[in-house]
Amino acid sequence: MRTSRLQLLAAAGVAVASLALTACQDGTGTRDEGASASQPGASTPSDASSQAPDESSSGSGGNASTANGSTGSGGDTAGSGESGSGSGSKGSSAGKGSAPGGSDDAPATFNPCNGSNTSVSAAPVSRPVNHMLITVKNTGSKNCDLTYYPVLRFDEMQWVPQPVEESKPQAVVTLAPGESAYAGVLLSAADGSGSGGATGKKLAVGFQGRTPNSDGGPAAIPSLPAAGVYYDSSLTVTYWQSSADDALTY
Repeated sequence: MRTSRLQLLAAAGVAVASLALTACQDGTGTRDEGASASQPGASTPSDASSQAPDESSSGSGGNASTANGSTGSGGDTAGSGESGSGSGSKGSSAGKGSAPGGSDDAPATFNPCNGSNTSVSAAPVSRPVNHMLITVKNTGSKNCDLTYYPVLRFDEMQWVPQPVEESKPQAVVTLAPGESAYAGVLLSAADGSGSGGATGKKLAVGFQGRTPNSDGGPAAIPSLPAAGVYYDSSLTVTYWQSSADDALTY
């Protein structure tokens, strides 16, 4: 009995040793330890791989952050865009205020001076020689505008005298009631170089509208001297001027 017991104990010892040896050989114990030691490490790659898109997105986010930098500057740009649009809207409201017909201002009105709301005279002057002065006075009850230059026609003349371009003013001449404006007329060349001379007995003074050569309303027929007015192919006229001196400068 004692022998059998000893044999059983010995056999159990061998089995335990054999199990321990097997565990050492197949690395189970080590794997267990390693697994528990490397558990965080194991989660690290997996975390790392799960983080990789984040890192890459964070990297692209870094790029995006560079883009964000550009987006950031885009944000700045957007910010400046906003402030730009703020100034834009200021600009547009400034535009509205200053532009004719803007919502902040009444539309600019245009009231042409013509034969119906003015009195017109035409008189030759002694200086400069061979010149005539046309005077237009606003006889109406509100402002009127003189655009461009008078369109002159003596009798049945078939051509239109050209303007002196150097006399073109910076702005339309506007006459308040009772105010006058002027145009100078060179009737003929002082040196006699003009051709086709004739004596005009009747003069029509035409008015232009908003655009060149457009109709500004009824013409005026000022009186001429009884002997008439001599003119030739040199006949030219200035743009409307605010002063008689300016009109006779050309």
